[in-house]
Amino acid sequence: MGFSRDYGRRITEGPTPADRAGAPVLPYPSGWSALAFSGEVRAGAVLTRPLAGEDVVLYRLRTGAVRAVRPYCPHLGAHLGLGRMEGDDLVCPFHLFAFGPDGACVRTGYGTPPPPRSELESLPVREANGAVFVWRHHDGRAPDWSIPDWHVIGHLPARSAVWELSGHVQEVIENSVDVGHFATLHGWKKADVGGPVAYDGAGFHVSLRAHESAPLLGDFTVEVEVDGYGLGCLHADVYTSRVGLRMCTMVMPTAIGPNRMQFRQLNRLTFSQPGRLPGPLARAVSRTATRLLNRAIFRSSREFTAADFPIWHHKQYRQPPRLTHGDGPIGPFRHWARRFYPPPEVADLSDPQP
Repeated sequence: MGFSRDYGRRITEGPTPADRAGAPVLPYPSGWSALAFSGEVRAGAVLTRPLAGEDVVLYRLRTGAVRAVRPYCPHLGAHLGLGRMEGDDLVCPFHLFAFGPDGACVRTGYGTPPPPRSELESLPVREANGAVFVWRHHDGRAPDWSIPDWHVIGHLPARSAVWELSGHVQEVIENSVDVGHFATLHGWKKADVGGPVAYDGAGFHVSLRAHESAPLLGDFTVEVEVDGYGLGCLHADVYTSRVGLRMCTMVMPTAIGPNRMQFRQLNRLTFSQPGRLPGPLARAVSRTATRLLNRAIFRSSREFTAADFPIWHHKQYRQPPRLTHGDGPIGPFRHWARRFYPPPEVADLSDPQP
């Protein structure tokens, strides 16, 4: 009787998440990936984050600089994410070997000379725009492009959110040229691309115009300028002239496992100063509107983003896709994206070829 009850539980049903539906079609991309927001990497603390199936240990020096290292102590392999900071030294939790800001072992836990060739393996790290990015390349190549510093708008701190879900990071970045889905999934009345997508090395730029309608506002347009860098970072400038809203959004997907990612979003916004008002009053109106509507607009922005989550969580990358008129320039985007993957002859089972 008990045996039969074991087989009477809820059956498996519904869509299978992408990270359990089979072998990934795409490998991990090379380039910069966001592992944390700047405020998460605090001086004196040690933070461990996943990247492409491996752990990365992050910590901040007293100078403000951030370090990223591979997680295992060169002595006997203890995980340094369990360690602690003593000043600017990262101390292993096992035998208390301490590693200085340059990664060199400066002392052991029992006063003996550090062993030779015992430095930590550092990873290139770049802190920009409120996020900490770590470089990974499939053949160990040093960074040959960077995430730029963007302008900062408004007077309030940025708002941020992070999620973890199944899916591949290329699908996130590819969404910026998937014009068709803005109407079918996000509810835009219409979306136009303002000219060809401009590709420049590891970056691209695309201009979009959204046609929307809302109570009290009626029909209005939203101008969007999107800059992408690699397959790990998008920056979108959004402007709605009807209400004077300007918003900058950073979208940062990070591959953490086969067909699995963390997704970070960071927003800043402001309202234009009304031109018909005197300067001091115009500034006060702009700052007040920004403060009162900041939370609600960020919530709306998150909901806009999250509409894609069930799709990414369950979808499978199709190559070649069966495209049609109205999809947007997906084909040229995929041709550009190939540069971030190993060539097929060097891809292995952990990095299946695109």
